[in-house]
Amino acid sequence: MSFFEILKLIFPLFLIVVMLYGVLLFVKKYQFKGSKLNSENLRIVTTLMLMPKKYLSVVKVKDKVLILGLSEHNITLLSEMKAEDFELNDEMGFQSNPNFLEVFKKMIKQ
Repeated sequence: MSFFEILKLIFPLFLIVVMLYGVLLFVKKYQFKGSKLNSENLRIVTTLMLMPKKYLSVVKVKDKVLILGLSEHNITLLSEMKAEDFELNDEMGFQSNPNFLEVFKKMIKQ
């Protein structure tokens, strides 16, 4: 094999390695930074598993409280209300992991 034949074999390999390195740098630069999420604006109040891979979840987003139906491939908004109409704090008896049924009943009553 001559020098040029070896170069023809090595050059595409070198080019692929450089392209993969470029993709790696791009992904590192633009990846989602979940740790920068402000927990005051978004909080999962409680979640209830209905069936495997099927959940009901109460989520507080800024000034709204949402009841979401969650499945493996879908998220459905079931109910929405203002946070001031449904205050979620320790004074109402909610612990760090509140009872889902209590939260759900209070939201349905309003």
